[in-house]
Amino acid sequence: MSPVLRPAAPGDWPAIAALLSQHGLPTEGAADHLAHFIVAEEAGSIAGVAGLEVYGDAALLRSVAVAEPGAGLGSVLVTAAITQARASGVHDVILLTTTAARFFPRFGFERIGREAVPAALLASSEFRGACPASAETMALRIVASN
Repeated sequence: MSPVLRPAAPGDWPAIAALLSQHGLPTEGAADHLAHFIVAEEAGSIAGVAGLEVYGDAALLRSVAVAEPGAGLGSVLVTAAITQARASGVHDVILLTTTAARFFPRFGFERIGREAVPAALLASSEFRGACPASAETMALRIVASN
């Protein structure tokens, strides 16, 4: 049985927080943005998560984690988050990573300097210190389709 993707619900937070902690990912500020998180549920358990913090036409992709890495679920979740961002009118998706800089280029993300980050995203707890300054910054420009 393959996981079912669905929007995160408030009751999912304990399982999401545990999954993020298991992978050493920050939880600070995440619960405030659950309305833009996607979970993969399998047999009643959260098998993976990907979240967006949406700030107008820019979004921070964060909290991408899976219970069992290597099976492709992370790619499915990132693709779903990008699709959600596009549907929400987002033009720039930014992420910070300390461990997965080689994972994200397959989706079109490119390394950028922090000075290129849209100002609205600097309000995110990840940019205010939840992620270390050494984290790589990457961006994906979403082109509107007609």
